[in-house]
This record gives sequence, structure tokens and C-alpha cells, in this order.
Amino acid sequence: MNSFGITNAPAPARLSVGIVSAGRVGTALGAAFERVGHVVVACSAVSDVSRHRAATRLPDSQILPVDEVAGRCNLLLLAVPDTELSSLVKGLAATGSVAAGTIVVHVSGAHGTAILEPLTEQGAVPLAIHPAMTFTDHDEDIDRLSSACFGITAADEIGYAIAQSLVLEIGGEPVRVPESMRMTYHAALAHGSNHLVTLVADAVEALRSALQGEELLGQQLVDDAPGGVAERVLQPLLSAALDNVLRRGPSALTGPVARGDADAVAAHLRALEAVDPLIAAGYRALSLRSAQRTGSKPELMAILEGAEYGE
Repeated sequence: MNSFGITNAPAPARLSVGIVSAGRVGTALGAAFERVGHVVVACSAVSDVSRHRAATRLPDSQILPVDEVAGRCNLLLLAVPDTELSSLVKGLAATGSVAAGTIVVHVSGAHGTAILEPLTEQGAVPLAIHPAMTFTDHDEDIDRLSSACFGITAADEIGYAIAQSLVLEIGGEPVRVPESMRMTYHAALAHGSNHLVTLVADAVEALRSALQGEELLGQQLVDDAPGGVAERVLQPLLSAALDNVLRRGPSALTGPVARGDADAVAAHLRALEAVDPLIAAGYRALSLRSAQRTGSKPELMAILEGAEYGE
């Protein structure tokens, strides 16, 4: 039995993998599958960037048109943007490019297997396998997959067993997501990861404003380049806050909102308005949500819900 409480089964047969298309996610997953013995036989790539990515990450894979990629594999990985997935599936079905029995996997977080129905009707095995990970087009993308969770959705228990096996094989943790909850699952991930980037970028900008021009002798100058003094100040604090909330839940909230300190919050808003009113608006919105979670004092709620915050 492995660390997920699942009885170990014989390793699945080696699969010939086709990828549409050679983007960040598709090539990272293709490289991960090759590490465990599967073979990426073909992928589609149109732009110079995607062709270079395919040549770098999947050097033994042929670059072919989409219909030829689909016809040469028994695991077809559809790694296109969400907006293109439906038309791609319909096109593959219309051309009869996917043989019956082919495992067809898409990596969209927002969709389950219903979007693959045109291919399912032709005998394909439909799977939705979404890596809950951000991809930056760097080498660490592939390594991060071995520590990532994957939201899996299948049409039946056989499909779930296949999806689970594929994820476990590359070192990930499979998490079952019902078809009806795929959009909620995806919204939660986007809310956490995407908005975290905006939040941190705003914090960095405000902190640079506070520190710029006051550097100690010999200290790095505060400028707009990433990885500077402001980022070093924030990194241990943000890492600790993220660790605390993931391990301890909402009780990890600290600071003036948690204390109900209306004067401090009003002072923060005035200071941030001077840096950038949009940063102040973001602070106000997140402070309101934090105050709602903690059941904060009426005077603080009044400030955050729209009353002016004067001197």
C-alpha cells in the first residue's frame, strides 16, 4: 500500500502518447510521462516558440498535424486553452482521427468529461486530469508535477482507475472531482493562485514606495527589478502566513483587522491611497472579507463597507 492508502498494482503497460499542443502544460506532462517509460510519439506545434519547446523537452517526438498526432497514439493528451477545447474535440470527431479505445485526456480545470462526449461516442475513454500547479515555462515545471495534486474526473470507475494510475505513476496525488463541481474546483484554484500574485505584487509595490531612498550604506538600492529588498522583506512573512493558514485555518489571521483596530485600518488606507488608489481599493476589499470572517467591530465594518476614513 502506498502513501495515499491505495494498494500497489502492477505498472501499467507503456503507452504511446500524442500531445495537442506543445504548450507549457502539454510538454511538461509529456516529459513527466517519458520519465516513467511512456513514449511521446508525436505532438502538434505551430508557433516557433512551441516548436522550440517541443524540440527541447520532447526531442524524440515528431511534430505533426493534429489529426496525425491523434492517429499515432493510444493516449491522446489535449493541452489547449479552455476556449479551444470544444472545437478541437468536435474537429477530431468529425475527421474520425481518434481510434476507438484511445484514452483521451484533457487538462482543463474547468471542464469534466462531458466536453469530450463527441469522442466518447466514437469509443474513446474520456478523462479530465488537471494539474493543480502553475506553469512558468521553466525546467522546474516538470519537477513540480511530482509534488502536485491533480483533479481527476472520469465517466466511470474504470476511467477513474486509469486516471489515478497515470497520476500516481508520475508522482502526483489524484483528487476526485465530480463532473458537476469542476467549475467550482477551478474557481477555487484561480481565486487562490491568481489573486495571490496580484496581492503580493501590490504589497511589493507599496513596500518599495516605503523603502526607496532610505537604503542603508552598502544596501542594495530599492528599484523596480524583481528579487530586491522589498521581496526579501516580504518572503519570510508571506511564507509563514501561507503555511499557517494551510495548517491552522482561518485562526492564522493576525493584524489590525483581526484585532478590530479601525484606526489602524483607516491609516493604512490613507497611506496606500497616496501610493496608488487601486492598491488601497484592493486592501479595502480584502480587509472587508477578512472582517466578515472574524465578525469584526461595527466601526471597522463601517469603514470597510463605504464610510470615509478621515484623519
